[in-house]
This record gives sequence, C-alpha cells and structure tokens, in this order.
Amino acid sequence: MLQRAPALGVGDWWLTAGVLFQTAWNGLAGRPPGTGVRDADLFYWDADTSWDAEDAVIRRAADLFADVPVPVEVRNEARVHLWYADRFGTAAPAPFRDCRQAIDAFAAVCCAVGVTVADDGPRLYAPYGLDDLLGMVVRPNPHSPAPRGVYEAKAARWQAVWPELTVLPFDS
Repeated sequence: MLQRAPALGVGDWWLTAGVLFQTAWNGLAGRPPGTGVRDADLFYWDADTSWDAEDAVIRRAADLFADVPVPVEVRNEARVHLWYADRFGTAAPAPFRDCRQAIDAFAAVCCAVGVTVADDGPRLYAPYGLDDLLGMVVRPNPHSPAPRGVYEAKAARWQAVWPELTVLPFDS
C-alpha cells in the first residue's frame, strides 16, 4: 500500500489506524498478521471538500488496492467536520488543517500513528510516542473529540481479540 498510495495523486496522505497498531499487537502477541484487522485507513487532505472530489479519490483507490485482503477506507480529512456530528453524535472538531492533526485526534493514544512515504523514504508519525502501542495499553486520548461510547466500544472490541491489552477507563 505504501508503494502504491502515491499513485492516487493526493499530496498529504497517511496509512494509519488499525492496520498499523493491530498488526503491531499481532506481532507482540504472537498472532498471525491479519488477526482482527478489519480495514486499512488511508487518510489524505485536500482543500476541495466536495463529495465528488473525495468520491473520485475513493474510486481510484478501489482500483489501485483491489487485491488488498482488507477493505481500504480512503477519506479526505478536510471533510471530517462535515459528517462527524452525524456519525458520532457529538460536536464536530474544528476542520483539520492536515492529516497529522486528524491522527492527533484518534480516540486512543495507541491508535495515533501513521506512515507515509516522502521523496527521502518512509516517515512515521506518532504524536504521543509508541509506548502505549508497544506496551499494548489502550488509553483514552485527551485530545480526541470522540465521546466515551466510541472509546469504550473500540476498546471492548480490541480486548476481545487481544485479551493481553491493558484498557484504561475513559476517565483516567
């Protein structure tokens, strides 16, 4: 995916979320690499917040990643504020100014990781470090707009697959 993603023709893009942290947990727990991985999130940022523009990128990605064993979810992070409240039932965050700001806002600290490829090679973005991810700790992200129910539902699903996780309560 990292080799193909530049072909989408979007400038600021990051492979992020479950495909990364869940793959790491599988390695740490001795499970097969794809265990529990439901999709691969590919974020990009484009000032054109129209649905038509995002849909065109999603359609290009569907062709580009047709052989990837999990669905590839491609989203323009410049549009999140337009649908967030409807999906999560809470106030939308201010518009993200780039993909890094979107990664900063994940519901759990361990999730806040992204990888992209620049001219000089791969780049890792982990705004809160990697200790929680590598320590298999699920901690609420105090910088996330995600409500308690979103965090708790994700944590419960993850702990069902990876019982080795230490899940901290939302109010911690």
